[in-house]
Amino acid sequence: GGQNDCYLQHRRWRRNNAYKRVWGMQLAEYGSKVIKRREQFIKDINKIIKPIHRKLTENSEEIEVVYKKSCNEDELFNKIIENRKKDIKLKSTSAGPHRDDILFFNKDINIRTYGSQGQKRTVALSLKLAEIELVKSLINDTPVLLLDDVLSELDSDRQNHLLKSLDEIQTVITCTGLDEFIENRFSINKVFQVTKGKIEERTV
Repeated sequence: GGQNDCYLQHRRWRRNNAYKRVWGMQLAEYGSKVIKRREQFIKDINKIIKPIHRKLTENSEEIEVVYKKSCNEDELFNKIIENRKKDIKLKSTSAGPHRDDILFFNKDINIRTYGSQGQKRTVALSLKLAEIELVKSLINDTPVLLLDDVLSELDSDRQNHLLKSLDEIQTVITCTGLDEFIENRFSINKVFQVTKGKIEERTV
């Protein structure tokens, strides 16, 4: 998409129909591959994320990840050609995988639009945990999980369920305090405190 946008901004190229067709064919070929791979990813991640999210929310929420496409892969080339005049005018590519989006629903409710901050944070964490399981199945090893300010905007029940989910995952967490981790009896291996740019190991 971005490379095609650069092409659209060059006046000399915009007049050349051969260039326009070649770029359209290239974008359609590789864009279709991206779309197909994303569809497979969403299918795989939905199988993994649903039980994880149910566990984090005590079965109060049912998550569905939806891939919203700007168009199907088999109609991408025709869409690019159809939109060419508009794209040249706007100097932007209006069809292709760069225009796609991933949506998260809880029982038909769009979480990004109508969910609370806690719900949005829980979805993001569920997705991270699901991605770890997916990567584990591909490389036969457990990746390191990096989390920033992970417990903010989560109620105590969700905090507890999340920390239990991290028991068997090597996790590096940045936070401003340890109280919630101690209260939830989270197993802490090492703690490093950063003060005015200086890093010191600290006992818990």
